[in-house]
Amino acid sequence: MDHAPRHRALDQDDIATTVIPKLPPKDDATAIIPKIADETAYIPKLNDSAADPTAEKVPSAKPPTPEDEDQPAAPPPPKGVTVVPLRPVRTEEGYRSVYSEYTRTSFGSVARAISRGTGEVLITFGLIVLLFAGYEVWGKSAIVDAHQDELNRQLEQQWAQQPTVGPSAAATAAPIKPANGDVIASVHIPRLKKKWAVVQGVTPADIRYAPGHYPDTALPGQIGNFSMAGHRTPAIWWDLDQLKAGDVVAIKTAETWYVYTVTGHEIVLPTAVQVVAPVPDKPGEQPTKAMLTMTTCNPKFNNYQRLVVHAEMSRQQPVTDGDPAELKG
Repeated sequence: MDHAPRHRALDQDDIATTVIPKLPPKDDATAIIPKIADETAYIPKLNDSAADPTAEKVPSAKPPTPEDEDQPAAPPPPKGVTVVPLRPVRTEEGYRSVYSEYTRTSFGSVARAISRGTGEVLITFGLIVLLFAGYEVWGKSAIVDAHQDELNRQLEQQWAQQPTVGPSAAATAAPIKPANGDVIASVHIPRLKKKWAVVQGVTPADIRYAPGHYPDTALPGQIGNFSMAGHRTPAIWWDLDQLKAGDVVAIKTAETWYVYTVTGHEIVLPTAVQVVAPVPDKPGEQPTKAMLTMTTCNPKFNNYQRLVVHAEMSRQQPVTDGDPAELKG
């Protein structure tokens, strides 16, 4: 059988190709095809019936010219932009990744890693502190409200168990000093639209969930200065600074409502204990009026000052007459 290559005429559907040199002998099937010496390709005309050795030659690649060499180089990349080649770099040891220059360990990479890790730790720590602060300010409101509800129930039960006495007897009876932690009254502030049970004592344990009464000051309605302290939290006296002159503060005891009118406020240092004197800011002076003083931390989120609100009793009425008209407005 003849194994010589056969040639056929190209028809109109053939695709233009380059002419391949003569194939190697059959017994050398893996021989390398010789390189085409000519840099041009012979493209046969599609309307010819056979390949024409004299077909038009078309250059396969345009060699560089002096004009090309004179062309300006590509502009440099913008500042801050690093151009990374797309192919690996060949070295004596083999191929090197184009990213090896940017991923190898160096002083700069170690410093960046430490800086990045430190930043992440600080951000995490900051978030934890913010969450804790949010819990301290707003998260405890539900806890305080629950304790306030319990203290108000205790107060109502305490008042219900006390024997009823007439106004004259109540006025002449000697006041009994309550024990620290006991619920003694409730304070109502219409402007803040809130009320709180008041306990005896101003230690941190006493005023944890309620305003506390300074034990050495007058009791509600007495001549002197009925003074209280409360935390600056959203559940207690967060907005005490909103009180203005003329606002009402009502104190309810077992028998009597005492209605006080705000006269003003001041900001002092924590050492200014004269604000709770029988006559506020005038220690040693003999009182002639029934006064009220409320103290809390200032500013919000801090305690290096004290916000002090003063009030003077304007009237009183029996509990049996219902709530004061000032609370209904």
